[in-house]
Amino acid sequence: MLVGLITQRQNEAKVAEYLDELEFLADTAGATVVKRFTQKVENPNSRTFVGQGKLAEIREYVEKNDIGMVIFDDDLSTKQIANIEKELQVKILDRSSLILDIFAKRAQTATAKTQVELAQYQYLLPRLTRMWTHLERQRGGIGMRGPGETQIETDRRIILRRISLLKEELRNIDRQKTLQRKNRGKLTRVALVGYTNVGKSTLMNLLSKSDVFAENKLFATLDTTVRKVIIDNLPFLLTDTVGFIRKLPTHLVESFRSTLDEVRDADLLVHVVDISHPQFEEQIEVVNKTLAEVCGSADKPMIMVFNKIDAYNHVPKDADDLTPRTRENIPLDELKATWMNRLSPGNCVFVSAKKGTNIDELKTMLYEKAKEIHMERFPYNDFLFQKYDEETLLPEDSGSDTPDNN
Repeated sequence: MLVGLITQRQNEAKVAEYLDELEFLADTAGATVVKRFTQKVENPNSRTFVGQGKLAEIREYVEKNDIGMVIFDDDLSTKQIANIEKELQVKILDRSSLILDIFAKRAQTATAKTQVELAQYQYLLPRLTRMWTHLERQRGGIGMRGPGETQIETDRRIILRRISLLKEELRNIDRQKTLQRKNRGKLTRVALVGYTNVGKSTLMNLLSKSDVFAENKLFATLDTTVRKVIIDNLPFLLTDTVGFIRKLPTHLVESFRSTLDEVRDADLLVHVVDISHPQFEEQIEVVNKTLAEVCGSADKPMIMVFNKIDAYNHVPKDADDLTPRTRENIPLDELKATWMNRLSPGNCVFVSAKKGTNIDELKTMLYEKAKEIHMERFPYNDFLFQKYDEETLLPEDSGSDTPDNN
């Protein structure tokens, strides 16, 4: 079961969109969503997140339908989790804990596992307070320091020590990654960025002929993958990075800073967008905001790749329908002529990575952009890009109509 709040900051349509994404997250984690509950309030209830009446309604549905888990779209405090669990008697998750669970399942390499473990401990630390309330009866008074308080302090010390060790381990990993990036020489670096599940890994496989894991799930890729790509005679490095998402926990972003260093060091960003998604404009804003705040890469050269044009659908309006048009009513060709048309020429391409549509156009664009960067870095290597006529390579008096083998 999913629970969301309609507040002054997010209207009903926005909450429905967030719950759609939350359901996709739940499906990725292996859960089946059977019901949604929303409530319109000014602010979340400090004790139970939702009001008492709505909580009673949720409890009734849980008992009648044998619900095993309730997931809230916003982060819950320790107090809220304890009160809700006491009332509903089922497992309670919030958005951050669900994302952490997915990350824990997806992590494959030692780097990703370390990053996820650090984020889990940072999420758990402020929630220790009420995990030992059953042992707090003796707390208070001189000489009466209860075992509950001792246990909390012990757990906190263990977690803080583990967090310190994980941070040091990530610093070592970061130094190793930095050294690896230096050893790659002066090759142009291109990084694929974008919202989660927009097709970055599929595009990576298509351009580099590799086998990066790709699936129609959120956060299918956690580990950064770097491949050498050669278009015509120009080699460059292509990086596939972890996708972004709305309401991404701060501590999770902090844990993945070493992974996002690949984005910071990139010479060119390829921003992949799922144009078939109803709110792809907002997803673009989320990615740009994350790039500016976390990666410091908002001013880097960028190519906008609008992917999944094969999945784009529009619903034509009837002639007698006088209601304002929405984006769902706009054909793709007309959509291209809107704000996307204002992007500078050569920085925008519409493709389908799944069908291979317009991939040659994307390759040409990548070649031209990478060539510009290469020429700025190595101005005396222009001979690499010169096109020679085969006839000019023939010996003058070879006495043969065929080119010399040498």
